[in-house]
Amino acid sequence: MRDMLDLTAYPLDRPDSPEWQALVTRCQADLARDGMFNLPGFMNSDVAQAAAQMLGAKFESESFRHEREHNIYFLKSIPELPEDHPALTRFQTSNNTLCEDQLQETPMVRLYHWAPFAQFLAATMEMPALFPMDDPLSGVNTMSYREGQALNWHFDRSEFTTTLLLQAPEQGGEFIYRTDLRSETDPNYEGVARLLRGEDPEVRSLDVTPGTLNVFRGKNTPHRVGNVRGDRARVISVFSFYDRPGVAFTEQERLGFYGRAG
Repeated sequence: MRDMLDLTAYPLDRPDSPEWQALVTRCQADLARDGMFNLPGFMNSDVAQAAAQMLGAKFESESFRHEREHNIYFLKSIPELPEDHPALTRFQTSNNTLCEDQLQETPMVRLYHWAPFAQFLAATMEMPALFPMDDPLSGVNTMSYREGQALNWHFDRSEFTTTLLLQAPEQGGEFIYRTDLRSETDPNYEGVARLLRGEDPEVRSLDVTPGTLNVFRGKNTPHRVGNVRGDRARVISVFSFYDRPGVAFTEQERLGFYGRAG
């Protein structure tokens, strides 16, 4: 893995070493403080960029264009809110997606199925273990956002999201978030409404460089990606891990996410 990862700065291959434990401790502290941690240069930038360029033709000919209108919850309604409540403001999201079966022989699939990667992520999240999906399409997805496309405001349904930026756009595409806007006991609908009106002073923005691994606790931290501008796409891979082996999406879920069942 040294041909693609910086295992000197990030010794995922040495889980019994003091350096590995120090990295895990630092990531845990960042998660507790910011709701995320970032490892710049985790993947060599030239490897990341080469992967993005290699996929360019596939995005043009094979990808699924995912366009949807949604609210921040990805739900049709919230029982305790009227339909016109500002927390239910609807937005447009657009990207092009390649699935794991279209990413074979790429560094991203190789990383996803490398056991020390899941071991490291589980340790940072203080979980006993994490497992890759048993699904032909869903374990690793790579998304492209071209000019005018964006991922709009949303809460994640999973506890953690793990991404790796392969290519940054010329302009835009920044990661925009608001840490811990809600909690398990307080949905803070009025705070969500203020956020969507652009009135929350605690919104933060982060420009990520290619090769950066980002692990993000997005269940209670709303986030979005700024509109991409320019000729170069924003290309990012998303890795899905679960706390048990054998997880797979249903055919209906695959159809909804990717336009095909297999």
